[in-house]
Amino acid sequence: MTVATSTQVQLASRPTGWPTAENFSIVTVELDDLAPGEVRVANDFLSVDPYMRGRMNDVKSYTPPYALGETMTGGAVGRVVASAADSVKVGDTVVHQLGWRDVAQGDAAGFRVVPVVPGVPTSAYLGVLGMTALTAYVGLLEIAGLREGDTVFVSGAAGAVGSMVGQIARLKGAGRVVGSAGTAEKVALLTDRYGFDAAFNYKDAPVMDQLAQAAPGGIDVYFDNVGGDHLEAALGAFNDGGRAALCGAISQYNATGPAAGPRNMANIVTRGLMLKGFTVGNYVQHFPAFMADMTGWLTSGQVVFDETVVDGIENSVEAFLGLMRGENTGKMVVRTTSAG
Repeated sequence: MTVATSTQVQLASRPTGWPTAENFSIVTVELDDLAPGEVRVANDFLSVDPYMRGRMNDVKSYTPPYALGETMTGGAVGRVVASAADSVKVGDTVVHQLGWRDVAQGDAAGFRVVPVVPGVPTSAYLGVLGMTALTAYVGLLEIAGLREGDTVFVSGAAGAVGSMVGQIARLKGAGRVVGSAGTAEKVALLTDRYGFDAAFNYKDAPVMDQLAQAAPGGIDVYFDNVGGDHLEAALGAFNDGGRAALCGAISQYNATGPAAGPRNMANIVTRGLMLKGFTVGNYVQHFPAFMADMTGWLTSGQVVFDETVVDGIENSVEAFLGLMRGENTGKMVVRTTSAG
């Protein structure tokens, strides 16, 4: 009898500052026989995301921290290779949260069957058809309340979320869309591929100065993936009644001391600004509307997406570290070597 195994990534120690490979361990786990109602899935793609850095700290947050010596979790998509559940069949494509492993096993209720879209890789369910793009959609439309004609500024704009924000903003009637990125190549991508009206490299000069040049009439909406100097620049550029959707603060995730706050917080009062933080898990009720819009945009070619694909479960840690260094364009995913 063949014993089913799963290669999994565990958190070996909590990082101080920037994570290193030594904070993780790769183990092989023998899987039990399926219990009634369970399924076994050969993962095809795993998601690595900035929020995972926060879960490596033992602090209170919107989601529990990873436990030391236990396999981490995250988004994944794969194929069912064994099933003891009536609702999920062998061969089904499913999305779930048992990432950081090449084979996942659990109760069928934790796996959502999705259709295969012709011409679209299944990894899209981790990005453009998944929680990543839903984050962009919710943040822009529900949190920031985008209005027709608004000038929108997006930080981290060449990343998985940011690149979706810019495109959705244009499709929903924004008047001008401005983005920041960290390389000249990514800046060119924003305007040439994703349809941003203007973009700049935040490493070239102070963000506040570059934003003033890119949006001389000020901004109405800010989608924040970065925090720090980008948030300060947005507070300085806001028109009266401006709105910010605070999604992430990647500039601070590896800090070892308190981050310096924006120096112009008084603008929130004097310009009547609204800043609201959010996590997408609290807005899943918008998923049907999002899927209806995004499926149409994607199949019609109105939305484009990019992925940075790293091969092999054994390279998933390096994929995550590369994400934190900004080495990805679009969504960073790991293509696993699946086994049943």
